[in-house]
Amino acid sequence: MSELLLKNKTSFHARAILVGNRLDLRAMEEGEALALTPLAIEVEGGVAVLYRYGAIVLFGVDVLRESLLLNQLQPLVGGPHDTLEIEDVMIRIDPNAREGMRGNTVIINRVDVEHLQIIADVIAKSAVLARYESKLTQNMDRIEPLAIELERHGRIGGSAKEFVRHIGSMLLSEHTMVGRVTITEKPEVLWEKPFLQSLYNRLEDEFEIIERHAALERKLNLISRTAETLLDLLNTRHALRLEWYIILLIVGEIALTLYQMFVR
Repeated sequence: MSELLLKNKTSFHARAILVGNRLDLRAMEEGEALALTPLAIEVEGGVAVLYRYGAIVLFGVDVLRESLLLNQLQPLVGGPHDTLEIEDVMIRIDPNAREGMRGNTVIINRVDVEHLQIIADVIAKSAVLARYESKLTQNMDRIEPLAIELERHGRIGGSAKEFVRHIGSMLLSEHTMVGRVTITEKPEVLWEKPFLQSLYNRLEDEFEIIERHAALERKLNLISRTAETLLDLLNTRHALRLEWYIILLIVGEIALTLYQMFVR
């Protein structure tokens, strides 16, 4: 078994790769697996832990086998990303050391599926957060010039189409990031192996999972409020335009009436 091969090593590489929006794992769960929640399977040279939200975490798998595995899994990927988000760490086994993080190395006392699931959970979430942070930064960059223009001129220029594009982009970001991955939810393996809680807590702190998630929520709230503001401004603009149309129609009707009264 590949996990036994990893047990014979004193260190090996771990890599989390966010390949898409989701992974269809139903067919793979019917086969032989090391664990199901999350799905852990043997691959040539190591172990892979797979998540439905599109993350793949590889342990002890070299670059060539990694490429082959990603090609095999490609038909199962929904909403594939053009650019892969990657999180890398080294794993070192030391039976006498305190489990946790030292620099970019995770130290564990022994190799088993449960330890790998804990590490996979944290670095997969870190990769997801990194992608969300990048997407939100793009939206925040769009918000700043809009806010400056609103402050200086009391209105936002541009066409209704641009407004709708801004709103759509912001709502799409919010839809993508809400509910797809429960970042703060602890892995199920902790219910069965509570002694791994301390390792999980240390890794979670080291990768700042809770802090980064909280920062993303604050940015999402800002983006949501901005989208609402843009929608209100768009509705106000349409209402004003409609009022002017009505005024012009009234003026036209008055002019036509006066023409009929005095000219004819």
